[in-house]
Amino acid sequence: MTIESLVAQFGLPAIFLGAGFEGETVAILAGVIAHAGTLELWQVMLAVGLGSFAADQIFFSCGRFFRETRFVRRVSAKPFFARALAEFEKRPVLFTFGFRFVYGFRTVSPIAIGTTRLPALRFLAINAAAATVWALVFVSAGYWFGHGIETIFGHLKTHHRLLVGVAVALVAVCALAVWTRLRWASGGSPP
Repeated sequence: MTIESLVAQFGLPAIFLGAGFEGETVAILAGVIAHAGTLELWQVMLAVGLGSFAADQIFFSCGRFFRETRFVRRVSAKPFFARALAEFEKRPVLFTFGFRFVYGFRTVSPIAIGTTRLPALRFLAINAAAATVWALVFVSAGYWFGHGIETIFGHLKTHHRLLVGVAVALVAVCALAVWTRLRWASGGSPP
């Protein structure tokens, strides 16, 4: 099995998972992969947007319905959690739209918002709009700066198989780490 066939078979699902749990790095790498011609730009943008949207919906649901789990209690003890709630109280809609663009708030914020009285349908609508804009911005950055990245890292087109392989492996490792943490946080055995 070649790298191209792996990317063709697992590239978009890997990008979906990576964008949801890792974020900007995967979104930018996905743009670079689209620039190299390995995957279509619109497919990459869709996978990144949906991955980010789905992860934030899951985290919001954790805050809303699973407040007493170890995972949510551990996250709510972090300093960013209290700060996220304070920022949310100042400007709920703006904060709900913009938290994914601020380093350190990406995972904590949807959980914190889930503990508030913001209606779930309103969060869903704001989250969908924000995930769309976020995907467009970061995938486009990777796509449009792909030529510059090629110049910096050499001729990417001749070595894009290696880059794609590394990106897929990185996303797989991130997804496994998140799955293990979530399992452990929900009461499963520690890794």
